[in-house]
Amino acid sequence: MHIILVYDVGVERVNIVLKVCRKYLTWVQNSVFEGEITEANFSRLKHQLSETIDQERDSITFYVLRTTAYMSKETLGKIKGEPATIL
Repeated sequence: MHIILVYDVGVERVNIVLKVCRKYLTWVQNSVFEGEITEANFSRLKHQLSETIDQERDSITFYVLRTTAYMSKETLGKIKGEPATIL
């Protein structure tokens, strides 16, 4: 499945959330990650994040796409988080 993750967390937890998300997904913008993930890793990711955030103040939203067949992506400006092409 393809996941888009968007988060808004307290500044004291940003680095921890960033580190957890980078284990599973690709960073594309400040507070935004995306990528392919298995069901098992998605469960691990949600568990690790739920233990990290303040449930009363922080927010993490997952957009789950079962297929990317109907998804398109456009970026204006610099593309971040994409693998570099080395010739």
